[in-house]
Amino acid sequence: MRKIEVTDVILRDAHQSLIATRMRTDDMLPICDKLDKVGFWSLEVWGGATFDACVRYLKEDPWERLRQLKQALPNTRLQMLLRGQNLLGYRHYADDVVTAFVERAAENGIDVFRIFDALNDLRNLETAMKAVKNSGKHAQGTIAYTTSPVHTAELFVKQAKDLQNMGADSIAIKDMAGLLAPYPTYELVKAIKAEVDLPLVIHSHATSGLAAQCQLKAIEAGADRIDTAISSFAWGTSHPATESQVAALKNTEYDTGLDLVLLSEIADYFSEVRKKYHQFESEFTREDVSVQINQVPGGMMSNLANQLKEQNALDRIREVFAEIPRVREDLGYPPLVTPTSQIVGTQAVYNVLAGERYKTITNEVKRYLQGGYGQPPAAVNTDLQKKAVGNEEVIEFRPADALKPELNKLRSDIGELAISEEDVLTYAMFPDLGREFLQQRADGTLKPEPLMPVTDASSNSKEPVATEFKVDVHGESYDIAITGVGDVGGGKRKFYISIDGMPEEVTFEALNEYVSEGGGGRKKAANPGDASAPLPGNVVEVLVAEGDTVEAGQALLVMEAMKMETELMANIAGTVKAVHVKKGDRVTPGETLIEIA
Repeated sequence: MRKIEVTDVILRDAHQSLIATRMRTDDMLPICDKLDKVGFWSLEVWGGATFDACVRYLKEDPWERLRQLKQALPNTRLQMLLRGQNLLGYRHYADDVVTAFVERAAENGIDVFRIFDALNDLRNLETAMKAVKNSGKHAQGTIAYTTSPVHTAELFVKQAKDLQNMGADSIAIKDMAGLLAPYPTYELVKAIKAEVDLPLVIHSHATSGLAAQCQLKAIEAGADRIDTAISSFAWGTSHPATESQVAALKNTEYDTGLDLVLLSEIADYFSEVRKKYHQFESEFTREDVSVQINQVPGGMMSNLANQLKEQNALDRIREVFAEIPRVREDLGYPPLVTPTSQIVGTQAVYNVLAGERYKTITNEVKRYLQGGYGQPPAAVNTDLQKKAVGNEEVIEFRPADALKPELNKLRSDIGELAISEEDVLTYAMFPDLGREFLQQRADGTLKPEPLMPVTDASSNSKEPVATEFKVDVHGESYDIAITGVGDVGGGKRKFYISIDGMPEEVTFEALNEYVSEGGGGRKKAANPGDASAPLPGNVVEVLVAEGDTVEAGQALLVMEAMKMETELMANIAGTVKAVHVKKGDRVTPGETLIEIA
């Protein structure tokens, strides 16, 4: 018999895929005793977006989560997802930061590091792989699967062989968007196993509805391990259900040996847990075979839908989906996985809403076209590259070779707020967010975002109160459900609602005039010199001051939208008459941010 091993992703990728990575440590720990008894090859518990979500929303120390899970799961390997030279952030870090991060993660409890690069540029894995091996932990070399004219089985086999030569202990095929189909899976696994004598793992999201079939064909072709999710957090943009795959293999030569009764008890627990996070559910996390056409991962769909709804442009989402493959081709067919999914998706939104392709080019697209993320899989659009980077040098070496050691500077910058090396690395991943988190911790003011109770019109009430409505606006009909209400202070009240299945937060203020968050009543852009944001976002940096002379096309400020940074340019030459924003302000399209006369 060839026993198939199972990695369960319930504590990381499952809730990242379905409830925006919001599961709290307090909801993980009570079930760890049972999880530890199942006999999983590993549990994926860390990495991906969990670090960001802990600091940004949950106000938890991600390192403390890891230590608690290690203590609660003494008999099970703990696994994390690491984005190579990007680690868990959205830029490349210097080698000393990468090495330190891996060392601390290993010391705090990670046994298995799944290491990948969004472009499959294996140069970006070298430092992390070496650090994992030096820490005595398991290095899982990972191939980001995608389809394009240049992504062939021969290419993936070569990458698997290169990963083996780099010292990988196992190989993972990471199908983050659900692009695999059963028979191509069989052929790919067969080809890799014929050339590479390492355990092979299949990680395939169920977005297209094909992942379970792909895993079975992969097993027949020689795969050794599969990624699954406990059924209460499975399917859709998550993964095949653990219980289903265990049952499918039971009494065969591939029997996992896992206990279905115990797994069912765990599923019952997480079924109740999931109800607590209802405000983060979305209709865009269901199965949708169109991913096989547009290659847009489910999480990316949800993000794009939210951005377009903020601008009353959700009716243009199909245009964005159609634009994404065109942008991807212009950029040399990168796999759509963090951070390239955000890079491509955000640029597609700009192209559609501006009515002109590449009228605005995000800083990340510029950096990408300059070689800042590594070698694209195929040739990029040279006209776009010239427009984005001008006469600046396009680098062909490993991007991190241009980075000086930065760990000492990070330690100095964060100062006494960091009481451990782990704190320094938290700051390194997300400087502004990390500093805010560490300051709030020092002040004793850490407060997680509220979880709204499930509203039940019939509970404790003799006269039911409606919580679901149908609203007609300008001929469009919307299904609206109120899912929770909370106080935020200062005369404001926050409502958690669902519009056509998409979760939203709305803050009402006791004012009769519009006041933007952080802005204090900015007027709408009306004059040629008024600079306004093309998308909702946050101000990262203001580059000019009142009285400055600027040229047309000069950068005025840097804003962040959809986790990507964009420079806002001057429409005309002139003098800065007024600056209405500062770093950290929230901005919305149409507001005058900077006036030029």
